[in-house]
Amino acid sequence: MVRHEILGGLVQLYKRGGKYWHCSASVDGHQYRSSTKEEELPQAKQFAEDWYLTLRGKARAGLLKQEKSFGEAADQFEKEYEVITEGQRSARWTEGHKARIRVHLRPFFGKLGLSDVTPGKVQEYRVHRMTVNPEANPPDSKSNRKPKKTPPARSTIHDEIVTLRYVEPPRSDPLHHPSRKGQTKDQPRAELSS
Repeated sequence: MVRHEILGGLVQLYKRGGKYWHCSASVDGHQYRSSTKEEELPQAKQFAEDWYLTLRGKARAGLLKQEKSFGEAADQFEKEYEVITEGQRSARWTEGHKARIRVHLRPFFGKLGLSDVTPGKVQEYRVHRMTVNPEANPPDSKSNRKPKKTPPARSTIHDEIVTLRYVEPPRSDPLHHPSRKGQTKDQPRAELSS
């Protein structure tokens, strides 16, 4: 791998074997990486310098979030879920979750930080799914069937939201799980009404 350093070693430039240069830097103890989308070293150096200075500015202004993205949480969920539920859930059940993440949830929520997956964003996702009629299957779909011209069934979207809730960690915010407002995790629903 070809490597170069700029700004006194604060930013590293490297090629991974592809045609574009990539850059990495550490800001406030966290490692950041980006593609420069540049093929030539001088342009890549200029991009990396601008990128690093922007990162430093965002860090000083408190705009850099130090949290997992939805995509990272989804990766973790996919690794753990099958092992945790082994013998309790069928392979088809776990594959259904993986397919919903791959085809619908990751393209919409993937780059968002977990704190950005709010009830409002989930509602935006529901509207998106009910109104978007694709010309072709999503890029991550393994299906070669023609996409339907009608919106998905409510039960399909419900299944996607259930998968979404499995992926993101639980919050203390009662808006996150409106059906469980005021209820503890282990407390059955019937006990709430008494």
